[in-house]
Amino acid sequence: MSTVHPPASTDTQDRPARLTVGVVGAGRVGPALAASLQLAGHRPVAVSGVSDASQRRAEKMLPGVPLVPPAEVLQRADLVLLTVPDDALPGLVTGLAETGAVRPGQLLVHTSGRYGVSVLDPALRAGALPLALHPAMTFTGSPVDVQRLAGCSFGVTAPGELRLAAEALVIEMGGEPEWISEESRPLYHAALALGSNHLITLVAQSMELLRTAGVGAPDRMLGPLLGAALDNALRFGDAALTGPVARGDAGTVAAHIAELREHSPQTVAGYVAMARATADRALAHGLLKAELAEDLLGVLADEGTRTGTAPGDGTGTGTDADDDENGPEGNDR
Repeated sequence: MSTVHPPASTDTQDRPARLTVGVVGAGRVGPALAASLQLAGHRPVAVSGVSDASQRRAEKMLPGVPLVPPAEVLQRADLVLLTVPDDALPGLVTGLAETGAVRPGQLLVHTSGRYGVSVLDPALRAGALPLALHPAMTFTGSPVDVQRLAGCSFGVTAPGELRLAAEALVIEMGGEPEWISEESRPLYHAALALGSNHLITLVAQSMELLRTAGVGAPDRMLGPLLGAALDNALRFGDAALTGPVARGDAGTVAAHIAELREHSPQTVAGYVAMARATADRALAHGLLKAELAEDLLGVLADEGTRTGTAPGDGTGTGTDADDDENGPEGNDR
């Protein structure tokens, strides 16, 4: 098979040797990564996908690339992307190794945020070269995903001897490699899910409430506000906190909860939990005055008792089977 050599620069002659690429799991992630590798000069040769949606996606993103069973993908490709849901990954790797589908010297890459390379141990014993490359991006299953990979961070985990090769592949896809140790993968993935997946839930809830309040275009109203809030949070962290919780406006928070209880009771528990977490951080950073915090936390504690959520320190609240329908987690994964 072709051999991956870590590049000394980004010049074409110094890039990794051209590889044949296969995809096992034609969810939103795999075809986008394969298409990106194709732009870098690699050659997609096979893809597997069970559902009608995944097959249509593969045909759109990788036109002309044959749809074949997973074992045949491994037979055809030097570099195989395993882009299936996290919970399906261990069984897939074990099954491929036990059936003899894994070839010695074959690059086997999974895109799970949760796992490092140890999940690929069965394939490693069969002679594969294991890599974990997780794009910290949310995917749509459309060609726009390839563009979004430009400048996207990838959580990279690999054996020491393959680290440079892994980083080179990420760079070829337009990404920025970020080294994540094996033991830190679950925490890394939890952080991305907290920031990305939960953000979508919060924004969707906010838009629903604005529609109920009579706002005709909640997306236009929220866009500038959320864009500024995100920019401020990334620049200044907790110092960017504003609003009634950070100010200690207990009466306003109580009014919010009363309105949510009437119009959207399913959002109350989340509002209270996030308000507690915000109050804790505002207190810790001197934004919320202690004398104002008592009434505020009292309101939140009372509501926590009513809704059955345990008052605490504010830190806790509460796809296709064969494909990774990644959402960054983004990448969501």
